[in-house]
Amino acid sequence: MENLTMITPLKQPIVFELEGFDVAQGYSPFFFFLALLAYTVVLLGNGVVVCVIITNKSLHRPMFVMVCHLVVCDLLGATAVLPHLMMQFLVVQKRIFYIPAIIQAFCVHTYGAAVQTILGVMAYDRYIAVCEPLRYHAIMTSARLHSCCALAWFVALLLMAVLFGTHMNVPLCSQTIPHVYCSNRDILRLACVPTPVNNIYGLSMSWTLGTAIMLIMTFSYIKILQASLKRDQSNSSSRSKAFQTCGPHLAVYVLFSIAAVTIIISNRFSSVTSNLKKFFSILYIIVPPAINPIIYGLVSKDLRASIIKHFRVCHKN
Repeated sequence: MENLTMITPLKQPIVFELEGFDVAQGYSPFFFFLALLAYTVVLLGNGVVVCVIITNKSLHRPMFVMVCHLVVCDLLGATAVLPHLMMQFLVVQKRIFYIPAIIQAFCVHTYGAAVQTILGVMAYDRYIAVCEPLRYHAIMTSARLHSCCALAWFVALLLMAVLFGTHMNVPLCSQTIPHVYCSNRDILRLACVPTPVNNIYGLSMSWTLGTAIMLIMTFSYIKILQASLKRDQSNSSSRSKAFQTCGPHLAVYVLFSIAAVTIIISNRFSSVTSNLKKFFSILYIIVPPAINPIIYGLVSKDLRASIIKHFRVCHKN
């Protein structure tokens, strides 16, 4: 007879052990300060942008309202990961309880989904602004603006609620998560039984959402390009305004896509070290939230002028 090994599922309270980075002894304080610096940059950059937009009534326009939603999304992703990562470096605290682990994973995945849905709404807004400039304010009313933003968050939250709803009643048989933060797949890899429903839904949802947003972006910018080409070629100010209107949005989408694709590609090659894969996954959380405020501040003339004015007033005071 074959020997059958009975695997006993874990019982609550479950405490996971994050593998974290493999850091040489004595270097943890250095990496702690790097993580602290990254989080400080994210907080300051996004904080300045949202404060300037809120305090300056001339920026209470659809594009900048959507920028505020994108800021909230970026802060959600960074705050879900970086404080706990700093604790890993500072006091070598790699343990995390089941409920905080689920919350962290939910926030990280919501960040990834909400960035895309908000960028999709921004693409629609830019399409109306460039292709229907005379009817823009009649189409993009305050009610429609807030409805679109609410829809973007609702879709992202609903998709994640269904994804993590499949975690219910799934028995777990291991506690070690081979990552620096918790994610859906990392948690379900610890399951005692196969999880085909979550696997199929997760892949289908990711592919469908990514494809839908890419199609919205492609359609919007094809129409924007066609509208720009139909206008007077000598009107350089009109083309410059179109670039200021669409440039930041397109740059943010490209930056986020590069960060996401980098993670996917790195996970497909066994030659890539575990530390490097974890590093790329952290860049996905750090780089877009840190760079996005710079993109909008440099390219958007109105926002840049308001930020400079704000700092001049603060300096005088």
